[in-house]
Amino acid sequence: MMEDTAFRHEPVLLHEVLDLLHLFPGAVVVDGTVGGGGHSQHILAATAPDGRLLGLDRDARALAAAAERLAPFGKRVTLHQANYAALAAVLRAEGFASCDAILLDLGVSSHQLDCQERGFSFQHDAPLDMRMDQTEGITAEQVVNELTAAELGTIFKEYGEERWAKRIARRIEQTRADAPIKTTLQLAELVKSAVPAGKPQRIHPATRVFQALRIYVNDELGYLKKGLESSLEMLRPGGVLAVISFHSLEDRIVKQFFRAQTQTCECPPRLPVCVCARQARVKLLTRRGIRAGSAEIEHNPRARSATLRGAEKLPHPGQGVSNA
Repeated sequence: MMEDTAFRHEPVLLHEVLDLLHLFPGAVVVDGTVGGGGHSQHILAATAPDGRLLGLDRDARALAAAAERLAPFGKRVTLHQANYAALAAVLRAEGFASCDAILLDLGVSSHQLDCQERGFSFQHDAPLDMRMDQTEGITAEQVVNELTAAELGTIFKEYGEERWAKRIARRIEQTRADAPIKTTLQLAELVKSAVPAGKPQRIHPATRVFQALRIYVNDELGYLKKGLESSLEMLRPGGVLAVISFHSLEDRIVKQFFRAQTQTCECPPRLPVCVCARQARVKLLTRRGIRAGSAEIEHNPRARSATLRGAEKLPHPGQGVSNA
């Protein structure tokens, strides 16, 4: 077993998140990706003295770190090992019919990247795992050794936007015919050897492949779509959903979801009057994504790729907005 690192959670865009969520004393807030509790700690302070926080995470180590960090807030905190796509079920099981604010901080945490044995990074040699919940699901090792070259090429293209996806997939297929591909450095060097030499790149040639494998192994985009809908379902009218994404695939899904929820009539233009009765479900709070400033990026370089978007749930016609 490789040595683990202490679970750290440097909250990205913290002040922007707190402003966007419109927090108040007594608010019920869900942190759907609690991590080490970095955002949650400040959310609890902003909702004192009696605000409640429900924290979810797929990673048992993250929950243990969050429990320690948030212990001073006592019974105001409830933690669950669960995917945020199950947010509605967890809230109802805890006796809440709705909540006042939801935060989803997507992607992989700094700890998961830095912890060698998790296999998310190729900075150190480690087993190809990449599961956020290590108790279930397939590993990245299984994916690269068992899927066809065509399937791997599709994964690298769709989830990594990798230009050389087919070429890399064929190289993997050729290599594993002699022996299985088992470690991060083995895969990273294989990918590097498959990519044609050219101008020096800003990122390592294997970066997009590792991103694609992580997204596929954890079904991140599928769960994101379910989680956005579940979150909107559980927000009270006037409640805010804030989402931090770290790459274009995530951000595109969030942006398109929010925009779709602002739409009203969907009737064909030929109809003289609306018969669909569709109403907008949200009001956009961020026309453009909020990005980290230079000072934060200097302090935390991983904030460079973060984009924050938010929307406020609108009441149904005739339904008021409460703000306790």
